Amino acid sequence: MDHSVLKRIILEQHEIIRNMDIVPRSGDIECDSNRILVGIRRSGKTTMLYHLVQRLIKEGVGWNQIIYINFEDERLDGFSPDEFDDILAVKTELTEKEGWFFFDEIQNVPLWEKFCRRMADSKLHVFITGSNAKMLSREMESTLGGRYLSTLVFPYSFLEYLDAKGIKHDKNSILVTSSSARILNAFEDYLHFGGFPENTEKSSKREYVSSVYRKVLEGDIITRHDIRNPISLRLMVKKIAESVKDTISYNRISSVMRSVGVNMNTQTAIDYFSYMEDAYLLFPIRNWFSPFSEKESVRKHYFMDTGILSLFLVDKDPVLLENIVAVELYRRYPTDFEENVAFIKSARTGLDIDFYLPCEQTLIQVAYSLDQNSMEREVNSLVKARKVMPDVNRFLILTQNDSRVISMANMDIEVLPVWKWSLGI
Repeated sequence: MDHSVLKRIILEQHEIIRNMDIVPRSGDIECDSNRILVGIRRSGKTTMLYHLVQRLIKEGVGWNQIIYINFEDERLDGFSPDEFDDILAVKTELTEKEGWFFFDEIQNVPLWEKFCRRMADSKLHVFITGSNAKMLSREMESTLGGRYLSTLVFPYSFLEYLDAKGIKHDKNSILVTSSSARILNAFEDYLHFGGFPENTEKSSKREYVSSVYRKVLEGDIITRHDIRNPISLRLMVKKIAESVKDTISYNRISSVMRSVGVNMNTQTAIDYFSYMEDAYLLFPIRNWFSPFSEKESVRKHYFMDTGILSLFLVDKDPVLLENIVAVELYRRYPTDFEENVAFIKSARTGLDIDFYLPCEQTLIQVAYSLDQNSMEREVNSLVKARKVMPDVNRFLILTQNDSRVISMANMDIEVLPVWKWSLGI
């Protein structure tokens, strides 16, 4: 590849990073090992790399040592595996000192993993981002030979969202009426528009979320997997959104699609789910009490960002609230989510619990508000669960605003607003 084009791309990237005003995140990466950052588009992976570059510059690394390349730059269309060595050559032309290599969305280039493994074997500093879950897979760990640490990057948590907005959220601020009102107003925005970092200051928040969704759907799913009937995929996403609180099987979704005139077989439904999970649009939660044959085929699915889910729902705040809880639990257990978070639904025992955390022996119900009927339903579910699961020692009902402790049947049930629970209060 023309080295002058690569140099221009690198130098232009330096200017962008130099002028970025970045809010640090709780999961900021360190420079002590090579890293792969993955996650849904616009979740902040690139900004985290920018922040790392800024820190390196403050520590004395020269700009000519920073080789930052975004493989979604149109000037790199058609970039081939044979041209990777041109990057190393350009670095040598810029400086004889050690280089720090940053590759954004490198999965767009075939055989990238072999090149990155070779770089790691040469003891070079390499940091990678991607928008495909396969980059976190065990197969990829084997290919890279354990030479990279993997990090899953989420859109902002509510705590990060408040930090980005400059809203105080310490215990004293929560007690003061004016600052507490700002937190509650921010949570309303977070509930409906999600946590994409760039969206915190946008005036047209819904339009921004819609543009991200289109990019994920068209770029990371339809184009990447050469889907011939994109209308069927779009309709399937809508049907999944309408079923977020419910279990859904491959057979059921294919049947639902056929009922609205889309000829979809079970294997196509399985493939579409896989594509959406690979692009971090959705993630599944399994039923703790499922028979082995159903653990992978009958699950709940939640959206990685609640703002995207809200595009498909009208006046469904209880659904959005439960989705926020699911995402926060995924954020707390990013590497062992399947083992540590489940739901419980059992016809034999009559149990129906939104979330079960076996590692913490905790049961969680999500209820937007607690009137007499909903409180009786949620409390009875937890009381019944305790009889079947005597090892469970914490019981939570997460709500929009309610906060109290319900003591009955020799157990205490904590009622907390989701926003407080998200902040660890």
